[in-house]
This record gives sequence, C-alpha cells and structure tokens, in this order.
Amino acid sequence: MFKGKKYQDSAKLIDKTKLYDSNEAIALVCQTSKAKFDETIELHIRLGVDSRHADQQVRGAVVLPHGTGKTVRTLVFAKGDKAEAAKAAGADYVGAEDMVAKITGENWFDFDAVIATPDMMGVIGRLGKILGPKGLMPNPKAGTVTMDVAKAVNEAKAGKIEYRLDKTNIIHCPIGKASFGAEKLTENFETLLEAIVKAKPAAAKGTYIKSCTVASTMGVGVPVSTSKYGV
Repeated sequence: MFKGKKYQDSAKLIDKTKLYDSNEAIALVCQTSKAKFDETIELHIRLGVDSRHADQQVRGAVVLPHGTGKTVRTLVFAKGDKAEAAKAAGADYVGAEDMVAKITGENWFDFDAVIATPDMMGVIGRLGKILGPKGLMPNPKAGTVTMDVAKAVNEAKAGKIEYRLDKTNIIHCPIGKASFGAEKLTENFETLLEAIVKAKPAAAKGTYIKSCTVASTMGVGVPVSTSKYGV
C-alpha cells in the first residue's frame, strides 16, 4: 500500500520496536499529525479476552476530562416530566414514537448519542437493528438508559465516550483532537485506560492488555507501554 511522503517522514521518527511511555507517545502523535485539518487522536487497545463469550465482554462509558473536541448532538426518548428535563438540560431532540417514525421513515441520523428512559425501551426496541450497528442503541451499562436524563445529556455534551470490544477483541476510541496538545490528550488517555482496566472481566485469564497504540486520523500508530497498569 502506497503511503504519502508526510506519512513516510513521520514513520521515520517512530521506533516500532519500542514501547513508549504515554506522555512520549502522545507528544510524538501530535508532532507527526500533519494533515491540513484538526486530526482526531485515537486509542486502539487489543485485549487478551474472547469477545465471543458473554462473561468476557468489555463495555462501558467514561467522561473524558477534556472531552473529545466534537459537538455532540443528543436525541432523548422520553415523555412528560422527563422530556421537559431533557429539553432543559440542552438535548437537541426529544420525542417518543414520533422520533421512531422519523428514523425509520426518513432514514434520519442527525444525532451522535441516544438516551432513553427505561419505559421507552419498548418503543425503541424496533430500532435495534438500525441503531445497534451504528453503536447508538441506548444501554444501561453505558448510562444511556436512565431516569436521570438531564445527567446523561450533560455527560454526553461534556465528552462522555462509550468503549466496547469489537469482534477482533480490540477497543477503538477517540481521545480528542490534535489541537488539544499532549498534556490534555495524555489526561484523556489515562482516564480511558484506567476505566478499561477497571472493567477487566473476572473470567479474563493471562495478559489483559495485549497491545496499545495511539494514532492520529492520517498519522502513524505509536506503540504505548501499559506496564504501569499491571495488567
């Protein structure tokens, strides 16, 4: 696969045989982020678990201290007082059956996070096949099925991200934009990694974190040492 000159120049700065400290790795990622737009910095973690087994799933959510740099549009499924509370908290869209009809009928997806009260799950159950593959289906583990919709909206707006193991046992998550600078990105990185370490399933055996890499949208991946987490 052909790589551009900027990518090749950046690759020369990174020793692929070395595991970098998180501060050093993120500073390198920022240094090698050379695209003409503000690149997203992403974390990719390969875990020593088997996602095919229910007792080895790794999933949850965490609020990054400096957010993701993305404006999050929230859709809340609620009625009555809870709908009013969601609107007061700054939810972009609030509704019930009308929103289900809009999504199914108009193929409407102008939102980045979906929150629902427990009583609305029956209403939005039919959206599972549509929202599920996009990672948008509300889930109690992620705090997006809740009676406290105002708190959920505030957290989503503040930079709450959901982490979830994929079929290849890897978690992919954004930790901010290159413009944040190394210090803020490192704080976001450590907050996310600590949450993933805490979410280690009891059934997990052997090495939990197999590998950890940070990279910008168009940049080179930098391998990170996770030895200080003891897993």
